[in-house]
Amino acid sequence: MKEFKVIPLSVPNLSSDILGNIQETIETGWVSTGGRFIKEFEEKIAKYVGVNRAVSCQSGTAGLHLALRVLDIGAGDEVIVPTLTFIAAVNPVKYLKAEPIFMDCDDTLNMDMSKLEDFLENRCTYANEKVINKRTGRQIKAIVVVHVFGNLADMEKLMDIKGKYNLKIIEDATEALGSYYLEGKYAGKYCGTIGDIGVYSFNANKIITTGGGGMVVSSNEKLLERVEFLGLQAKTDSLYSIHDDIGYNYRMINIQAAFGVEQIHRLESFIEAKIRNYNLYKEAIKNIEGLTLLPFRTDTRANYWFYSVIVDKEKYGIDRDELLRKLNSRNIQTRPLWRLTHKQKPYLDNQSFKIEKAFTFEESLINIPCSTNLREEDVEIVIDALKDNMQTPIK
Repeated sequence: MKEFKVIPLSVPNLSSDILGNIQETIETGWVSTGGRFIKEFEEKIAKYVGVNRAVSCQSGTAGLHLALRVLDIGAGDEVIVPTLTFIAAVNPVKYLKAEPIFMDCDDTLNMDMSKLEDFLENRCTYANEKVINKRTGRQIKAIVVVHVFGNLADMEKLMDIKGKYNLKIIEDATEALGSYYLEGKYAGKYCGTIGDIGVYSFNANKIITTGGGGMVVSSNEKLLERVEFLGLQAKTDSLYSIHDDIGYNYRMINIQAAFGVEQIHRLESFIEAKIRNYNLYKEAIKNIEGLTLLPFRTDTRANYWFYSVIVDKEKYGIDRDELLRKLNSRNIQTRPLWRLTHKQKPYLDNQSFKIEKAFTFEESLINIPCSTNLREEDVEIVIDALKDNMQTPIK
């Protein structure tokens, strides 16, 4: 059997420059929830995205949980969410015993703002600064918008909707650190910094990594103070261990932050690599009948985190699932789009609104290798496999 080179989907790009930081955490003993790197990493992220302050946490999911909590989302409330997203964007709504309402996507994979507006205008009532869902009688308090695969959602329209309906906006920018708007009202603004509160992730497959970990940002200092308080077990007196609320052990640890302070300096070079490899794929795939490389918005500088290919079975000759199997059999790690969240077992009874386009992407989209350390020769291997129409039999 022929041996194929392993080309992973998305892996960390780590440098030996980080070793001095790690050695310091070991020598000082500050490997856990104290140490200088945590504060330094928070300050560097805040400076990079142009906000006054950032608060670190255990993961992007923890950040979303804290964000919803400090915006007073609780039992009986409703939150509008996308169906086309990783389930971690939605689960924190349930942690707080609130209920999600699922919205369709547009051509960028992000929440369809026209359908969102349609839902609010025709399926809800608005009085006394409260949005009430006609179907359930519950109050809708917030919207979680996800910047999917680093492509930016239409925040200008969303913020207009926020103003009209007095809704809170949580930006799930866990996949989109480094993405910002080039045009319009928010030109120069990074995703995550426009809504009431934003969240980033540093999971191992993200554009920079701390192994795990997340960061919460906001222009509202009081919200961030509460995020920090709740993430530190809601402790008001460290000496006597007095806790004035239900908190969480959501702290980032110093050894994670030691990775982050080195990685943040490489973020722009990582994005350059992402864009360069994307363009290599783009030039080749445009000549492959039946395959389309999903574009990023031209009025933004996206971070190009994941590359998405749409498979047209009739033109390409095999369907998405067959292509997945054959690429993976060649050690080219590819993945399908997540199963739509409103179809997942915990959410089958939740309300959804005019889900249409998301089904098409669910059935036809694959993600192809996109690591920041992906070399041109690796891109060529993937392209050759796609051009082949994968006729090599699976062993």
